[in-house]
Amino acid sequence: MSKTFPTQARVVVIGGGVIGASIAYHLACAGERDVVLLEKTQLTDGATWHAAGLVGQFRSQQNLTRLMQDSVDLYETLASETGQETGWKAVGSLRVAASEDRLMELRKAAAAARGFGFEMELLTPSEALALYPLLSTDGLVGALFIANDGHADPYSLTQALAKGVRMHGGRIFENTQVTEFTREGSRITHVVTDQGAIEAEVVVNAAGLWARQVGWMAGVELPAGIVHHQYMVTEKSDLIPDDLPSLRDPDGSFYAKPEPGALAIGGWETSTLPVNPVEGFPWENAHHLFEGDLDRMAEIFEPAAHRIPVLNDLGMRTLINGPIPISPDGEPIMGLAPGLNNFFVACAFTSGIAASGGAGKAMANWVLEGDPGLDLWAFDLRRFGPIHANPHYLHARAAESYSHYYAIHWPGEEATAARGVRRSPLYRTLKEKGAVYGSKFGWERPNWFGGDVEPSWTRSGEAETIGREHRAAREGVVLIDMSSFTKFEVSGRRASAFLQHLAVANVDRPTGGSAYTQLCNARGGIEADVTVIRRNDDLFWLITGSALGVRDGDWIRRARTHFGAEGIEIRDVTSTHGVINLAGPLARRVLEKVADADIGHADFPFMTARELNIGYAPTLAYRVSYVGELGWELYIPVEYMEYAYEMLSEAGAEFGITDIGYRAIDSLRIEKRHLVWGSDITPDYNPLEAGLGFLIDWTKPDFIGAEALARVKADGPARRLVCLALDDPLAVFGGEAILVDGAAVGQTTSGNFGYTVNKSLVLGYLPSELATRNTFEVEAFGRKSKATRIKGAAYDSERWRVQA
Repeated sequence: MSKTFPTQARVVVIGGGVIGASIAYHLACAGERDVVLLEKTQLTDGATWHAAGLVGQFRSQQNLTRLMQDSVDLYETLASETGQETGWKAVGSLRVAASEDRLMELRKAAAAARGFGFEMELLTPSEALALYPLLSTDGLVGALFIANDGHADPYSLTQALAKGVRMHGGRIFENTQVTEFTREGSRITHVVTDQGAIEAEVVVNAAGLWARQVGWMAGVELPAGIVHHQYMVTEKSDLIPDDLPSLRDPDGSFYAKPEPGALAIGGWETSTLPVNPVEGFPWENAHHLFEGDLDRMAEIFEPAAHRIPVLNDLGMRTLINGPIPISPDGEPIMGLAPGLNNFFVACAFTSGIAASGGAGKAMANWVLEGDPGLDLWAFDLRRFGPIHANPHYLHARAAESYSHYYAIHWPGEEATAARGVRRSPLYRTLKEKGAVYGSKFGWERPNWFGGDVEPSWTRSGEAETIGREHRAAREGVVLIDMSSFTKFEVSGRRASAFLQHLAVANVDRPTGGSAYTQLCNARGGIEADVTVIRRNDDLFWLITGSALGVRDGDWIRRARTHFGAEGIEIRDVTSTHGVINLAGPLARRVLEKVADADIGHADFPFMTARELNIGYAPTLAYRVSYVGELGWELYIPVEYMEYAYEMLSEAGAEFGITDIGYRAIDSLRIEKRHLVWGSDITPDYNPLEAGLGFLIDWTKPDFIGAEALARVKADGPARRLVCLALDDPLAVFGGEAILVDGAAVGQTTSGNFGYTVNKSLVLGYLPSELATRNTFEVEAFGRKSKATRIKGAAYDSERWRVQA
């Protein structure tokens, strides 16, 4: 370690746990020698030192799995590179199922893994017993084995990473407390510590349990909570064989990590204690453990002793009850903080040992190249907003996420904590009409109306509820409360030029004109999927998804900075207007009864907007349809929303007007091949691959991504998005394997049942040489079905319905 404390550094990483050490290591390995790692006490203090050390790779999404695989790739070589042992043992991991529903979850995972080439093996209970001879197979129906999972020693791993930092020219300073930042505009200029100030070009907050407080120093609210987590270590015994795999029994809510001659037993009980997030975690609690709670531990130990009977004969050597970080959804928080140009965040890693290698690599790439190298939206800081950092919200959601860690994660599952927070003016009216609400970014949104839809892997009960709403949209007329849309107002004398630079489509249209468009990065990847409506010469509305306001707003504002901010104002007007979507073949007959303007096709064509009144309610009516039918999105000031809804409901009564929810929307949109950002399109994909190349205005010279997209156009896309219709009505949700001649060639991005075409439909990317084939197979939950490629959309491919 250098004895001279630096006064400047290119990158300062705050936090000497396994995450901070990995980030500094990867930065140094990538050639960034001027990296300084600061730790307020000793390396591994905080949460790392008492971590169990399990390393499991498979996650629900391909990129998240890739990140965990990067960890294992690093751990396989780190000891030989640095000469410092890491305690890494690739003993494999075994996950058992004690219910048919759990076995279906394992089958879903196996199909997803097959789709992107990740190796895992479904086992019978007797095969699981052969791998784990201590196992009781009582009640087991199956298991899943991943051969190259394992576990590492958290202290040794961190020390190896630190040694690698120093080997590659980085510097580490322990016993150095960050006390404040100097901030100028959108940049942190100095990191102030109790040892002196460091002028920094880039700052990375990897402060673990204290990341929230470090965020406050920068003026950034981070939704990083802390909860109690317990595990016990048994006495040593000859009864414990060497080289057991790690064991997870999610139905018993426990895990078992092999120790030399012993087992570490931990889990995710339903009654953990959150740490109050209002004041933050005490700075002095660097090596802190809470008092052990045997009552809470019993919830884990009793099912563990049933599944591993030898535990009944072993005493407890140690009980660890330590603080661990957790976010409102249980996933890590990574990325560049909105509003700052050089303050990165990597915190809330509940499984930090498993993620550290890959997270360090991704964060180093983010710092040096401007992106993490792969789409990590599920971990991105911008998936959260101010509501998630609210201490009461964070307190409730963090505890719930912890308690659900080993729960079956049903398709479309909804959180139950911190609900009823952001409400449309129609909330109570629709609730009285039977709305069953889901939650999106704090908003309450109707999922469906009336009837029970129990969580299942088979879409049980959906035909009677979701199917009914689907058919109402196709055959009659429906109302949908879409008030949660994020709405930005972009204005000023340079607003048009800026949006032309930002969007791939031509948005410089006459007043009332609109464009559906993608906002791409320099590589041509899709950063946002939006609609732009021109209100007047210098005023536009940009509409995006309910949960995408922070992300898309951050992208737009950063682009404005590079473009030149003069003459461009951006304002979030989400809360000023509600949105009612009126859709269906009879929609015009309803609207014409209450609107004071001609809404015929000639006077009000598709993809145009105009101001009119619905009775007394001033309304921006925008003729568009995500469900694939004639329709309007009606943007109404919030104080008029209930009145306008009543007017439309009364006008539509004679036509059997129906309220529908978001579950039906998803079924309707997939029939029309309308895409969802975050699954069907992401920064990993470009518009040409996604079949959206027709939107690109190639006559514009300088829109973001133009050069990269021109190269893709010239060379041809390497892959293409296809829509497949299954012969058998398998339940599909996205993540299924696509097969050719029995071999996996891709993975679906989304899936649902189309009630009009009476088919299960999936979308997915395939290599271009395969994308023109007509027949495939799709594997879901261990079952396979023949699937036929659909040219265009499964329903109304010529778009006659929306342009009627």
